[in-house]
Order: sequence, then C-alpha cells, then structure tokens
Amino acid sequence: MSDHARIKGHTVTRTVHIEAARTTVWDALTDPDVMVKWFGDGVGFTALEPGATGSIDWDDYGSFPIEITEVAPESSFGFRWSGIPADQLDEYSTHVRFTIADAGTGTDVTVVESGFDTLPGGTRYRRDRLEQNREGWDVELDELAILLEGDAQ
Repeated sequence: MSDHARIKGHTVTRTVHIEAARTTVWDALTDPDVMVKWFGDGVGFTALEPGATGSIDWDDYGSFPIEITEVAPESSFGFRWSGIPADQLDEYSTHVRFTIADAGTGTDVTVVESGFDTLPGGTRYRRDRLEQNREGWDVELDELAILLEGDAQ
C-alpha cells in the first residue's frame, strides 16, 4: 500500500502499489461484479466504453451517476461522476481517472480526481468536497489493495 491521498490545488491524487497482476487490477477497476467488492454497494454501467452511463451506489449515501470518459484496456479508465447523490450528472460532477502500470512484481494504481475548481457553491464547499473525496480515496484504494492482495495469496 502507499501513503495517503493528497490534495494539490483542486485535484486529489493517490497512488498505491498492489501485489497483483495488471490484468487482475484492470478487472477490479472496470468489472461491476468486482467493483462492488471494494467500491460501492452497487455498480452498473451500460457498457465499458466512452459515453456509457451508469451509477455507483452506496447503501448509506445514495446513488451517484457516472459517465465513462476513457477506456484504454489495462492502461487507463476514466469517468465523470456526481459528487452528491443524484438522478443524473450535473454541475456538481468531477472527473476520476485511474492509470495502471507494471511495477516490479505488482501493479501501481494512480487515481486523479479533478474538476473541483468548477463546482458551484464557493470556496468552502469546494474545499470540503476535496477533503471528503481525499478521505474517500484513502479508504477505497486501501480496500482495493486488501481485496486483490488477499486474492493473490
């Protein structure tokens, strides 16, 4: 695992090293059946291609709509998502981009979430959202690493 997510400007970034094959990591980032084991209580999207829509749902927080923006197999995966529970994407959405790369005997996973600077609501709201999502990526990527490294043993 790695250190914590960090905020720089209006972007949240975190990299974790996972002792798992790149293919395994890719599946965990893009297959809804695997995603629900580390990221949300329900995940679904219409297709794994740019423009596809869906949602990531948490029982305690609600449903967060997504639109896939990038799919480069075993390299990068991106989506816009709502930062608040909603029925559709709106001006409160940010962009999430995962990149994966071979690293020694495992895989490095980097998440970059951007777009906080254009959120409505002013500086305090933007900073609060940045901090909430920074904390969220600490939890979620730790869960990803635990899931995949547990599978590798």
